[in-house]
Amino acid sequence: MDISGRRLWVRAMILVAVAYMAIGIVFAALAADANYVRVWRLAAWLASAAAAAAHIGYEHYRLRSSPRPTALHAAGAVALGAFGLALAANIHWLVAGTHGQRPPLLALPVWPVITALPAFLAALAIATVLARVSRRA
Repeated sequence: MDISGRRLWVRAMILVAVAYMAIGIVFAALAADANYVRVWRLAAWLASAAAAAAHIGYEHYRLRSSPRPTALHAAGAVALGAFGLALAANIHWLVAGTHGQRPPLLALPVWPVITALPAFLAALAIATVLARVSRRA
């Protein structure tokens, strides 16, 4: 892969990671109303799924990546987004000054790991199906 191709997937991965962070933060703020928590959580899941689908589609159709790199890049975006959300949770803990609660420091290494593995497996399955369907067409 040439330098320009590498820049494209790195940019896409960072852009989608930022989208995941924004989705998590914005929808969490919207879910502050206790009457609509489930609605906003579902909306966040749908928005995240749309971002993941767009990322996998971009990798497959635009960059012509094979299934494994597509899945790795998608999982990388998820891990970066999860790390950003864990960082935001720690900053919120500092700013909110919640007494009696421990800081969510463990979230920094754990959230990326526990989100990246399922994201990799799901993206690999989807990218493999896309590759097989594309070969037939």
